[in-house]
Amino acid sequence: MTLITRIFADSNPFKSVLSVFCFFLFTATSFPQNSFDDYFYDKTLRLDYHHTGNHSEDFYSFDELIEEPYWAGSKENLLDKFDFGKYKFIVIDEETGTHIYSRTYSTLFGEWQTTDEAKETFRTFSETVVFPFPKKNVIVEFYGRDKQNNLIKKFEYKIDPNNYFIKKERPMQYETMKVLYNGDPSIKVDVAFIPEGYTEGEIELFKKDCEKFTKYFFNSSPFKENKNHFNIWAVLAPSKESGTDIPADKIWKNTLLNSNFYTFGLERYLMTADNKTLRHVASNVPYDQIYIIVNSSKYGGGAIYNHYSVCVNNNINEEFVFTHEFGHGFAFLADEYYTSDVAYNDFYSLDVEPLERNISTLIDFDSKWKDMVEMGTPIPTPSTKEFKDSIGAFEGGGYVEKGVYRPMQDCSMKSNSVDNFCPVCKKAIQDMIDFYTEK
Repeated sequence: MTLITRIFADSNPFKSVLSVFCFFLFTATSFPQNSFDDYFYDKTLRLDYHHTGNHSEDFYSFDELIEEPYWAGSKENLLDKFDFGKYKFIVIDEETGTHIYSRTYSTLFGEWQTTDEAKETFRTFSETVVFPFPKKNVIVEFYGRDKQNNLIKKFEYKIDPNNYFIKKERPMQYETMKVLYNGDPSIKVDVAFIPEGYTEGEIELFKKDCEKFTKYFFNSSPFKENKNHFNIWAVLAPSKESGTDIPADKIWKNTLLNSNFYTFGLERYLMTADNKTLRHVASNVPYDQIYIIVNSSKYGGGAIYNHYSVCVNNNINEEFVFTHEFGHGFAFLADEYYTSDVAYNDFYSLDVEPLERNISTLIDFDSKWKDMVEMGTPIPTPSTKEFKDSIGAFEGGGYVEKGVYRPMQDCSMKSNSVDNFCPVCKKAIQDMIDFYTEK
């Protein structure tokens, strides 16, 4: 049985939140960043762990450490400057206490906690964080958010980089392809295309799909203006069978990543819980973002910030799905629609300002896009012809009709439209591109 460990920051909840707030405030303002060569080797250390819980509790337990050959991330922007995601991890030099690396992220487990099932039972999900391979002993601290979006310390794990239990074997090696290459991965956004449900005889189709989706990528602003800041890689990894699981139709396929429609009971939600296989496959190339392309004509997809994105390869809406989902996975953009069915319950609290930059409860509108609203535009903003092309605060977004506001009446994060990111979403995407490319 796995030993499950819970580590709290402080026995006093108020002191815990206050100390974490002060700590992150200090971190965010104590630039410049650390020197990569002082602390890291040019390769990756992958930390796999188990995340267990129900709708109100969560626990972490260590799984394994794996050395991977490529480091694709920035060597300058080592500390995350964005207050995004449901979780954060920090790598700390044990000797000096210096924070040498951090990133924010979200996970499938975090979404599952908002479902009805999580009210009835516990589940365990495999999760991963990756960071440059440390030269000296480090402590990795894990933080999760409370209902007020404060970061609370949950778990820590000490690492000796000379530990002989750090695995070096590569269990799933495949041929790879450079779909688009613009230079040094450390100053580019590196996207790994991973095939799902392509048999050995369909790998040529996957190659063509990679070219097709790369064109889709750069049909939309602000990606088209930043094409030279991206590398796109493909891992040529076949599945035993073609397609993916459709549980409600009793269709089960033996595929590489064990993906399925009906994730959390929602038909269009196409995801995988097989995190370890996904990470094994992705490690064949340098990557910042993982994009799974599923060999299916059924409408669907999904994405989770700094986790992975998913799209199907043969559907009339594939281009929209592809760019929309990358908005989630890469830039932490929220869904702006509110009339479609979802599996979540109370995904956003109406008395808390959401972390996503493209929705607001108006609790702290100053922290969002208020500076982009023209003088005289009413807040909230009526959805009338007068304000059709205006930036304002239009009610409806984040899966609810009331209490959550979006920047414009329409956007690629709201409706089935290509090359239609609103100015607020474009800025969020551009800021993330700049962070990855050290601009």
